[in-house]
Amino acid sequence: MKTEPLRILVAEDSPTARRLLVEILRTDPALTVVGEAKDGLEAVELCQRLQPSLVTMDIQMPRMDGLDATRRIMTEVPTPVVVVSTLVERDIQTSMAALRAGALAVLQKPVGPESPDFEADSRRLRDTLKAMAQVKVVRRWPDRATPPPPPQEATPTPSTRPPAVLALAASTGGPAALHRILSDLGTREPAPPPILVVQHIALGFGNGLATWLGTATKLRVKVAEDGEPLAPGTVYLAPDDKHLGVTQDHRAQVSGAAPIQGFRPSANWLFRSVARAYGQTSLAVVLTGMGQDGLDGIRDLHQAGGRVIAQDEATSVVYGMPAVVVGANLAHEVLPLGQIARRLMALLQPGVRLP
Repeated sequence: MKTEPLRILVAEDSPTARRLLVEILRTDPALTVVGEAKDGLEAVELCQRLQPSLVTMDIQMPRMDGLDATRRIMTEVPTPVVVVSTLVERDIQTSMAALRAGALAVLQKPVGPESPDFEADSRRLRDTLKAMAQVKVVRRWPDRATPPPPPQEATPTPSTRPPAVLALAASTGGPAALHRILSDLGTREPAPPPILVVQHIALGFGNGLATWLGTATKLRVKVAEDGEPLAPGTVYLAPDDKHLGVTQDHRAQVSGAAPIQGFRPSANWLFRSVARAYGQTSLAVVLTGMGQDGLDGIRDLHQAGGRVIAQDEATSVVYGMPAVVVGANLAHEVLPLGQIARRLMALLQPGVRLP
């Protein structure tokens, strides 16, 4: 049975750059360009009318920029969006803002056939679009809105000991979810215990992600360094292409060991090491993301007596990583994104007895 090509809408204000992108995509029979938008407003209108498989979105455009257009698309006609822009390398804050707006990925715009990297960049663009077009995106809720689905309780009962560490893992859609959670957690007094984060993200974005998340919270956010003691009120991100874990004496462990199920950093690595080091005082959160990275590690953490929270389907950009945890009956609570930080703050209160 012949598979229909993916239908791509290209949003780019520069006629030259737009023509280049269209030609790059047309070299792959699995892709077809069904529309071209000269600005963000036209991108929203064409997306509503053409119902493409995916939109490539520039950022700097007239009438409506790519960030606002992405927000409109994700609230009005949810469609996978991949940002393709020259701002990706020189403006990490804008790139992170694009992910928060709902874009699934950000890529550097190919500069042209004269570049020695043109073929590799073009192939990366086509491969990314084909992968992201398969993502089942969900309608975005306005900032600070509480979505309607109520929390669901799973059956296992965790330890009643207060958590001494918080481990979070995310993939597609994760930067925006982390931004929301950390901004809310930063209002808590006293400071929460050490927070360890594995976020699947493109190489070169680790430091930028830490900087961007740091603007959202009073907590200290940094890329983890091997051997450093874990301190309360500090968020430790896995470095680019490195696993993040914790030692028995509660120090950060950064490792270049082989990828696990194709991932480095790996959520499985993080959750397993946290389970070994903290046992019943572990608290883990599995956020939006494609695939099932983290499932095996969560199983170890669950068996060690730690507590597990999973993001719900309605607020996940991609309900993959949390879905497998919920499906395996390993989540003690399933919560909308807007309720996760509030629940964490309650659980992390000193001396609280967990229900």
